[in-house]
Amino acid sequence: MKPLTLLEGGNFVGLVAMIIAIIIFGALFISLIITVFVKFIYELKDGRKFSKKQFIQTMIISLLMCGLISGYICGGGF
Repeated sequence: MKPLTLLEGGNFVGLVAMIIAIIIFGALFISLIITVFVKFIYELKDGRKFSKKQFIQTMIISLLMCGLISGYICGGGF
C-alpha cells in the first residue's frame, strides 16, 4: 500500500493552509521580538536612533533567518 500525503488523503486543504498561516505568523512574531530587542540594544549606546529603514531591514533579515531555520526543521534536515 502506497502512503498518502496530507493533501491526497482527502479534504485537508484548510488544515494545510492553517498550518502554513501559523508558521508565517509565528515567524513574524518572533522576528518582531528580535527586531525590538536589536533596536533597544542599538539605541542604548550613545543616544543613537534606529531609523524606520533599519527597522524594516532588521525585520526582513530575521524573517529570512526564521524561514531558513523553519525550512531546515520541516524539510527533514534536522
